[in-house]
Amino acid sequence: MNRRHFLLCAAPLTALASPAAVWAQKSLAAAGDIDVDAILNDPQAPVGGNPAGDVTIVAFMDYSCPFCKKSSPDLERFVQADGKVRLVYKDWPILAQSSITGERLALAAKYQGKYGAAHVALMGIRGGNISEASMTRAVKAAGIDMNRLEDDLKVHDADISALLKRNLAQANALGLEGTPVFLIGPFKVAKALDYDELKEIVADFRARIGK
Repeated sequence: MNRRHFLLCAAPLTALASPAAVWAQKSLAAAGDIDVDAILNDPQAPVGGNPAGDVTIVAFMDYSCPFCKKSSPDLERFVQADGKVRLVYKDWPILAQSSITGERLALAAKYQGKYGAAHVALMGIRGGNISEASMTRAVKAAGIDMNRLEDDLKVHDADISALLKRNLAQANALGLEGTPVFLIGPFKVAKALDYDELKEIVADFRARIGK
């Protein structure tokens, strides 16, 4: 892989229960006011993969981003194949009004345990500024209970809005400029990673922490 494609992140990010936690906190002290625990362990943020994984990937993505859509299938496939990666989804709607619509639909689906299905469905829609109707059809086709989703959008409106604001604040603190961005150990990768690139970076990080 061309190493020019990624930079050292402000703070190494891995599951805080792992041996790399001390390393992360030491780097954090030198990096400034970035709350690593809040990024890794926001209780409202959807989590996929292995919750007890030895490596955490934090993915900042937007449902209107063509590069996110290019990378998303490989990310999901890699996390499933590896079996030891914890994936934290950071919904970051920055490109269009449709981005906000998509993020809210996916986050509302989380309350019925279907965030992953909604996420995959929305990432599978081609194009950028997608209509709300197209997004709703995709989510419904993924097996989401739409009546419950509508209820959850209303009941959990404040929580969803607060989470999106926290994601924005974290992205700003990390100096992110666009999507997708992947935080993997000490690496901040601002590009659409494919399966082999994900595998290489995770293997590099595991080698660094002796896993």
